[in-house]
Amino acid sequence: MMLKKLFLSILLLTFLTGCQSAYYSAMEQVGVHKRDILVDRVDSAKESQEEAQEQFKSALEQYKAVVNFDGGELEAMYNRLEGEYEDSKSAAESVTKHIDRVEDVAEALFEEWQEELTQYNNASLRRQSERQLRDTKRRYKSLISSMRKAERRMEPVLVALNDNVLYLKHNLNARAIGALKGELNAIRQDVDVLIRDMQTAINESNRFIKELESK
Repeated sequence: MMLKKLFLSILLLTFLTGCQSAYYSAMEQVGVHKRDILVDRVDSAKESQEEAQEQFKSALEQYKAVVNFDGGELEAMYNRLEGEYEDSKSAAESVTKHIDRVEDVAEALFEEWQEELTQYNNASLRRQSERQLRDTKRRYKSLISSMRKAERRMEPVLVALNDNVLYLKHNLNARAIGALKGELNAIRQDVDVLIRDMQTAINESNRFIKELESK
């Protein structure tokens, strides 16, 4: 019961202040530090990327189904493709939101870590902490770079899907299907690159989490 009240108090404090720093301070009071939050958010970002991978694969498969249309209800095919586009857009927004949250806590962690270096009296321990900070920053820079690179890969796919969904909306006929076929290779290539770069970011996330938890 006490933990539930404490959790609700933390949520209320964050809501009232609208400030992440208040959230971090409240979490530290219950023993959850920025380092722990960073690990948790990197893991959540990784999961959002995995979900986005599957969603964009699904959208590509539905696009293929449309261009290979061979009789039946074309409007139903259009509705499914539109649904895949909307789901892909939501998945992309989720990825961006999670990466932003990773950046926020990482910046707060590194700022705090840098400030704490001035509090050491033992020069040897301070140097060790400085090295750890540099190493963690270096790994983080590689991680966030791979995340943002994968994030950018989603935009051209979304643009292409949106264009084709709009075109099909007003041209539910065989001629429109023919026009969409001409776009298939480009969309497939963009999705393949997206999946590849997102997998790289996922692998980077796993390494970062493993290394941070081993310290």
